[in-house]
Amino acid sequence: MVDRIVHIRTLGRVGRSAVRLSRAFGKALYDRRVALGLSVAELASRAGMTEDEIECIEEGGTEPTVALLRHLAAALEADVRLTAGHDLGSLWFEPHAA
Repeated sequence: MVDRIVHIRTLGRVGRSAVRLSRAFGKALYDRRVALGLSVAELASRAGMTEDEIECIEEGGTEPTVALLRHLAAALEADVRLTAGHDLGSLWFEPHAA
């Protein structure tokens, strides 16, 4: 019984971390898109994605994968930066050096 309780608690922490990371991803995407002066439609076109997909990410509804981060970084003319935390500032897109 104790093993099961520990496992359930671990899953809860993992789930909360995933939610925080998804929110950080969404905020980073939104911040960079706005900094570039792009609409959702323009970013979707650049990234070969739908507007709904971009909006879902920006709303924190998508857990980032390495492939998706790289794909969007290219569309945003930026590099991806990550820190060890899972707060809103733990992931961002940094513009390429001029």
